[in-house]
Amino acid sequence: MSKKKGDIHFLEGPLNRWEEFKYMLDVFWDLFKGIRGLHFVGPCVTIFGSARFSKEHMYYKITEDLAAEIAKLGFTIMTGGGPGIMEAANKGAREVGGRSVGCNIVLPNEQLPNPYLDRHVDMDYFFTRKTMLIKYSYAFVVMPGGFGTMDEFFEALTLIQTGKITGFPIILFGKSFHRHLVAFIEDLVIKGTIAEKDKDMILVTDDISEAIDHIKKNVVVKSILRPHNLLKPIKWLGES
Repeated sequence: MSKKKGDIHFLEGPLNRWEEFKYMLDVFWDLFKGIRGLHFVGPCVTIFGSARFSKEHMYYKITEDLAAEIAKLGFTIMTGGGPGIMEAANKGAREVGGRSVGCNIVLPNEQLPNPYLDRHVDMDYFFTRKTMLIKYSYAFVVMPGGFGTMDEFFEALTLIQTGKITGFPIILFGKSFHRHLVAFIEDLVIKGTIAEKDKDMILVTDDISEAIDHIKKNVVVKSILRPHNLLKPIKWLGES
């Protein structure tokens, strides 16, 4: 199998020192691209969900409406930058004059950025991409999705549970779709692998107004008051 940028060969064991060094430089460059490219996007709310839903799917329209209401609060809408739910969220923000950005993952079967992005960065590694989504977001909205959506959902829960991030609301939107997931989390409490209070990290809802109120009550945006946000972007650093 040929190697390409972005591959991590987990089963090969230690590589030679030069290959390991090149890999570390590649990871650094991926983080550098993300940090410099997203430095001026403003406080974000990230919306996750399936890339497979068409424009006719009920959750596509719901996501549009929800993203529009979040954008009206002054937040930039961030997504994974692709189609489906991600496109719906970026479209919703765009239609009300809000800012819309994407943190796109480079895949073997190319995922093209959707047409509703004001700005996007292309990331080679999922773990660096997740770092960007956490770094610039003040809340996550988890719409119906698959493995990738669940990956982001449980990563955020773990970071909150362990105190790595605080004041970070997570909204699980779609009660019927997520009913088995909610039951699984309830079972974790019963089995004693998580605490009863850990359930409080998640708002499960079907109501856009309830989601908006939850964000307003639980998000404290501090970064917009920092002096560095008054600086102008430097284009040769990839900022805009």
